[in-house]
Amino acid sequence: MIRTKVGSLRRVRARGRRRLGRAEARRLDRGWHRVRRLCVLGLPTAWGAVAITYKLACPLAQQNGLGARIATCAVFFAVGTGLVLHVRRGLLRELRQIGRVAGAAQGVLLRPLPSRIDGLSLAAAQFSADRGAGVGGDLYEVIGTEHGVRVVMGDVRGHGLAAIGTVAAVLGSFREAVHDEPELPGVLRKLERAMARHLAERAKAEHSSSAPGHDGPVAEEFVTVLLLEIGRDGGMRALNCGHPWPYLLRADEEPAKVRGRVEHLGFGEPLPPLGPFPLPAELPVVHCGRLLPGEALFLHTDGVEDARDGAGRFFPLAAALTEATGTRPASPQAVLGTVFTRLLRHAGGRPADDVALLVLSNDRAQVPIPQTEPVAHR
Repeated sequence: MIRTKVGSLRRVRARGRRRLGRAEARRLDRGWHRVRRLCVLGLPTAWGAVAITYKLACPLAQQNGLGARIATCAVFFAVGTGLVLHVRRGLLRELRQIGRVAGAAQGVLLRPLPSRIDGLSLAAAQFSADRGAGVGGDLYEVIGTEHGVRVVMGDVRGHGLAAIGTVAAVLGSFREAVHDEPELPGVLRKLERAMARHLAERAKAEHSSSAPGHDGPVAEEFVTVLLLEIGRDGGMRALNCGHPWPYLLRADEEPAKVRGRVEHLGFGEPLPPLGPFPLPAELPVVHCGRLLPGEALFLHTDGVEDARDGAGRFFPLAAALTEATGTRPASPQAVLGTVFTRLLRHAGGRPADDVALLVLSNDRAQVPIPQTEPVAHR
């Protein structure tokens, strides 16, 4: 009993010390902010006081000679320069702070992928068409679940900062649904509902500023989505809503010499993009064969193949992938670096649309091929 009371007193004292420390820290912060405000306001005041004092108290300022006028102009020029530099320094400080906050927010939205998930090596890159924006209208995510490694690659209509709200809605829904839904159609249904809620909220917010009968930009909003699931045996299953199909990059083995190292995976007509039209009642999952050990998948948004050079020619993605896989071993980072470098060179350093690239390489041990699984690209 006595020990319990002593322990309680010690905990109370410790909490008191922590509270005192936090209170002292808050007082220091308030004092520091006051000092900064005084500096911000005091320096321009000091410059103004110098100019007024010179004009009223200095005998030279009262003369009309050429030398006096030159001296007066020099004084006021120095005062003006000091004020401009002070304002510029403050603006740069605010811009750096805004950049840090925006970078942190964008990092949470489109967070960096780990280099490895469940035996798959990863590499990803994205480029926003808007200057100063770290995230645009392209999205991707790779998550390891009990159902397999699940991947989403998407492209919102438009680009840059205006599409970030839709990116946040789709990614937030995907990160939750992949763990809850055992099948890909259930994941896609949740993405569709999240997209519908997002568009409804945007339409409600824009209704007051829109003319009667005017649909506005929300009515034309949509997002293309590719959902991909890679099982433990390398089996790939997909649902495609209007998104470009990925490329398969084969290993340097006999099948690669026969069929070629780069193969575009295309499996019929995709589903409609999310947004303008409801999805059909049946969502047939496409079996895309197997991702064998040593092979890789290259996923991308349409901003890659649509990038044009000065002569209007499209970016030759297949040729760039063939070049990237020409030397072995070709790691995901090496493939990504080669393609991204060639893309920027082709587009003159700045593509007109947002760009996202994702490479997944199977580094798992050899797994026997199941006899019941359909193989589409073998």
